Amino acid sequence: MQLAIIAGGKGTRLGLKDIPKPMVKIGDKPLLEHQIELAKRYGLTEIFILSGHLANVIEDYFGDGSKWGVKIHHIIEPYPLGTAGAVKLLEGQINDRFMIFYGDVVMDFDLNSFIEFDKSFENSIGTTIIHPNDHPYDSDLLEINEKNIVTKVLPKPHEEGMYYQNLVNAAVYIFSPKIFEYIEPEISQDFGKHILKKLVENGETLAGYKTAEYIKDMGTKDRFDKVANDFTSGKVARLNKNNKRPCIFLDRDGVINENMDTSPTAEKFTLINGVSEAIKMINKSDYLSVVVTNQPMIAKGFVTFEQVNNTHKKMETLLGNDGAFLNGIYYCPHHPEKGFEGEIPELKIDCECRKPKIGMFLQAQKDMNIDLKNSWMIGDSERDLLAGKNAGCKTIYISDNKNRYSDFIAENLYEAIKIIMENK
Repeated sequence: MQLAIIAGGKGTRLGLKDIPKPMVKIGDKPLLEHQIELAKRYGLTEIFILSGHLANVIEDYFGDGSKWGVKIHHIIEPYPLGTAGAVKLLEGQINDRFMIFYGDVVMDFDLNSFIEFDKSFENSIGTTIIHPNDHPYDSDLLEINEKNIVTKVLPKPHEEGMYYQNLVNAAVYIFSPKIFEYIEPEISQDFGKHILKKLVENGETLAGYKTAEYIKDMGTKDRFDKVANDFTSGKVARLNKNNKRPCIFLDRDGVINENMDTSPTAEKFTLINGVSEAIKMINKSDYLSVVVTNQPMIAKGFVTFEQVNNTHKKMETLLGNDGAFLNGIYYCPHHPEKGFEGEIPELKIDCECRKPKIGMFLQAQKDMNIDLKNSWMIGDSERDLLAGKNAGCKTIYISDNKNRYSDFIAENLYEAIKIIMENK
């Protein structure tokens, strides 16, 4: 697979004068060099560098790429064309699916997993990487359905009062050459602002690949300092999907939000005090934050899948407003007992995902390469704790009383996370 790196940034907000933004050093080498080495590691050895501002600095440094064991083509835009407009310059030079990086993004992720995911969507125009972040309210967002197909593109600014999935466009793509048909020549255009929405509105299949790996832009001084520190500490490399990560699994009702009895709808959803601060502590650590919740009200006919999904959108929105995010939300819609008026017969089964069984844990483990034996389960019922034990996790009971399946007890989620951070 060929790779295009969009490297036309000026770095004005970083105060750069003599080098283009992709040449700023992260650790002991330019960011663009890290990206090329990442590509080479996964077998992407033909690279198009699309540059503009101070393009000679990039070309002089990398030459034909032979020093790095890759073949580099330098394409210089005649004037600023935006991310998509620059890629349009490759039309006729690329005849198969290709990957795109933005040259101001610090990243380390499993490219093979991304490529294999893209292959699973026959006849799609491409795949974009998506992930949650701590400022979704001022980010370009996407929505995906249960099949991981992008259904909506939600550029900022967002409508007031809107609830959303915290799925931010990470600006790493795989596209079919058909993408060139959607980019006008010689006009400045961006993928996030112009092209993705056009694809969805025209009925193209665009897949969304969700990952918890490290992919962050460094376009401002504050962001640069943070990613530079994360690189130096080894966090950027540690979060690659090839490395197992521990997780803090969270029950939902009674742990994250106030219990909603038999009507778990978005209108009744209220975060418990201190929850956002607790989840922010998880986000700052190497732990993943994943909700695993039984939602038998779906099987009983009390609520619909859409209502539960809307509730989760509100949860993600409220957390995002506070600078917190979840890496995953898994729920079981089943219930084994029959006899409820209006129940959904096909969901009245003895499944493998309803806690205390561990189907949701195993799915999350598969999706994110979770290290279950070094993970935790926090819940407010014996069923939660037993599920955690069955999955091989340590457990914390949100209660005043110890339970036979609890390793610790805590008054609330915030106190529970403090216990984990003290015992990791």
